[in-house]
Amino acid sequence: MKHLHSGKVRDLYETDEGYLLMVASDRISAFDYVLEPGIPDKGAILTQMSLWWFDQLKDVVPNHIVRTGPDSRSVVCKPLRMVPVECVARGYLTGSGLVDYRRDGAVSGVRLPEGLVDGSQLPEPIFTPSTKAAVGEHDEPISFEQVVELVGEDTAEELRRITLAVYTRGAELARERGIILADTKIELGWDHDGVLTLADEVLTPDSSRFWPADGWQPGKSQPSFDKQYVRDWLLTVWDKDSGDAPPHLSDEVVDKTRQRYLEAYERLTGEPFTG
Repeated sequence: MKHLHSGKVRDLYETDEGYLLMVASDRISAFDYVLEPGIPDKGAILTQMSLWWFDQLKDVVPNHIVRTGPDSRSVVCKPLRMVPVECVARGYLTGSGLVDYRRDGAVSGVRLPEGLVDGSQLPEPIFTPSTKAAVGEHDEPISFEQVVELVGEDTAEELRRITLAVYTRGAELARERGIILADTKIELGWDHDGVLTLADEVLTPDSSRFWPADGWQPGKSQPSFDKQYVRDWLLTVWDKDSGDAPPHLSDEVVDKTRQRYLEAYERLTGEPFTG
């Protein structure tokens, strides 16, 4: 098959039928760097989790899946014309959103109440889009008005509606399983009929922050089932503003990260991971 593109995690190939074969690697990224080494089984876990979530969301938004691929880390999907916006929903304040809030009192132009801290639940979920950066470059937050300038008002409204609907459904199902969905990022594109369609991955530890509900305590960094553990470790051994590439992950970090991905998969789906 013809190789079309390699992103931070996924590789795309064109099939003889005109579909795409999307393969999730074991690569892991943080702070816009692809890290070494990868996390064993990560690609298969992300793919299987996304398939589970696509099924839970099929009445919320159509998705690009045609069928499963030849192995557990791949899917065959419809080609889409991708929206040039990262669609992000936040129900809790943390990460880059917290940094922006502390500076401006707002996230992506959305004003928030005073007195919020790391891990605070927001009054309601908010749409906080960003630019879609190339590998090695940084996504930058943009306002809803800037999204309108990029794609038009009708499409911008639909992006916000779909993103918040996906977050709301995801948060409800996760909470039933003892997990808080703090925020999530989704990818959307137009199919050949012009219908906005969910693509790539959805509600995985790579695209979302998952916290154990029984450990939630605003005012500090939350324990998590996602790659926040990797981010936190990196910041203890590396200055992300130095311009230097991050160090290799230790064996302990690789193993503990794999366990977090596995636990997220098994708690959310209720099924054992079989590879």
